Amino acid sequence: MEAETSWTHYPYNYITYVPEADPYSEPSDDETKDQTFSMDTLLPDDLLERILSFLPIASIFRAGTVCKRWNEIVSSRRFLWNFSSNNNNSASQRPWYFMFTTTDEPSGYAYDPVIKKWYTFDLPCIETSNWFVASSCGLVCFMDNDCRNKIYVSNPITKQWRRLIEPPGHRSTDYTALSTSMNRAKQSYSVSVVKSKQVQGNFFQWELSIHLYSSETMTWTTSLTDVLTGWRGGDESVIIDNVLYFLIYSTGGNSDHRHGLIASNLSSTSSLMSSFIPMPCSLTCGRLMNLKERLVVVGGIGKHDRPDIIKGIGIWCLKGGREWQEMARMPQRYFQGFGELDDVFASSGSDDVVYIQSYGSPALLMFDMKLKCWKWSQKCPVSKKFPLQLFTGFSFEPRLEIAP
Repeated sequence: MEAETSWTHYPYNYITYVPEADPYSEPSDDETKDQTFSMDTLLPDDLLERILSFLPIASIFRAGTVCKRWNEIVSSRRFLWNFSSNNNNSASQRPWYFMFTTTDEPSGYAYDPVIKKWYTFDLPCIETSNWFVASSCGLVCFMDNDCRNKIYVSNPITKQWRRLIEPPGHRSTDYTALSTSMNRAKQSYSVSVVKSKQVQGNFFQWELSIHLYSSETMTWTTSLTDVLTGWRGGDESVIIDNVLYFLIYSTGGNSDHRHGLIASNLSSTSSLMSSFIPMPCSLTCGRLMNLKERLVVVGGIGKHDRPDIIKGIGIWCLKGGREWQEMARMPQRYFQGFGELDDVFASSGSDDVVYIQSYGSPALLMFDMKLKCWKWSQKCPVSKKFPLQLFTGFSFEPRLEIAP
């Protein structure tokens, strides 16, 4: 299966157009009565703009290549906001999923679940597929996995991007979690970096610090530092309603579970463990996501006698700040459809869509939180070429009006 024409052939800032057709005029007596003409020439700009705003986002780029008039309409700021308003209240736009095709290059395919198509797609800024990735409301944040001091915020659709100043704290941290949150009303965003470093000579104690970036002030602040005993930080975090949620991992103490959750109010400086939330069950791994301002966890369910061996996948939603509500468990036919599934896997989502992907396969499964249904995506054009080949990806909202 081949993907659609490369998305990079239609960069939004460099849309080309064909010469505009001659305007329609009344035919003369000696012209044939069956002469054809373009209907859009009869439509005023505001009506044509309204019609085009209902197109899927991938079709907007093609519409801009039709003629100069259409290009000017879909490039206008008013159209971008009208397009966004239409799609905020409809199902015509849903979160996309980007799948990396190699472990070295940041190239891959983006999946549009509305029209069920894969597009070849190049991401801005990112250099390798092992970088940290976080997304929110059309923005995608990237951080390098070496020094962890290069952080970019971008719109992968329009290719606009900005590099942030280097965050404070240790460069040589053992574990780092990246998250971002977009405020559409203020057109501002925040980025958080949670750093975890082992206390020298003590495996059970870990220094943990939270660093926040504000696009309004364009500065970083260190909101909290603490030392955890029996727990360490990891690489999973998400911001919801000014609360930073991140997973912590047991280092072999007396905990009944391998994972725990910290809910840190970004306006408070209280001790981290005072906001500790137990996980719903023993998990092999956990993935955090913001679905319509709700904290959702997708986790691998461990066997009772072997908690490190996965037997299924569940989805839970945090209710009332501390209680977990189970939303779904993956049916066995889908679980077995991944083939040999490791105890860890990739999962992300937004809106009402959860994506789940095995690291050992390009198969992509979707769960609709609203309809409570599971379904496979269209087959990705990439295929597994060698046994140890790994696949991963992330979801993001395709938006035209959001800028970093």
